[in-house]
Parts: sequence; structure tokens; C-alpha cells
Amino acid sequence: MQYHKATYLGHERAQKAQMKLFDYTGFAFLTYTVKQVNRNFEPVGEEMFAGKAVKKNEAILFICDKDGYAKAQSKPMPVHEGEELYQKMVADGILEFIGTIKAVA
Repeated sequence: MQYHKATYLGHERAQKAQMKLFDYTGFAFLTYTVKQVNRNFEPVGEEMFAGKAVKKNEAILFICDKDGYAKAQSKPMPVHEGEELYQKMVADGILEFIGTIKAVA
């Protein structure tokens, strides 16, 4: 797929993920829109998986595709708040992502 087409489609998908995460956290960053697979550009996947990262006393929540590419991420928040919101996402039917999340550093 051509890069500009992958970017356009990926941006649409990431924006949906951003709005979904926004519903839970009140703010969400748009992150990856395109991924490189076998030297070809592809848009991030349509799937929405919940992910989280905990470092020290902060948590960041993500919505990622099946390959772990974060399409949206929250601001850092206290761990207890992040865990509470994450559990709500899962209870609402968003599947948990198990694996390494590829996030923007």
C-alpha cells in the first residue's frame, strides 16, 4: 500500500481509538497511524485492544491494534486510577492486549 493511503486510513483508525480512550481518561494522544510490515507500509489495524504500562507510581493506558501498535495513549496518571479505568475498559468489552506495546516514547 502506498504510504499516503496507509497514513490516511491509519489516521482514521487511530482517531477512533483516541476518541474511545478519551471517553475513559478525559484526554488521549493520537500515536501510531502507520506500521511497516515486510518493508511495506500498512495502516494500524482496526482492532481495539486495551493496554497499560506501569512505571514506578504512574500508569499510562493505551488502545492498540492486534500487533501491539498503540493508536492512542493517555497522559500518565496515578497507578490506582489507571488500574480502575483499565478495568472499566475491560468490563465494557475491550479485550486486553497481552504482549509488548509499541508506543511512542
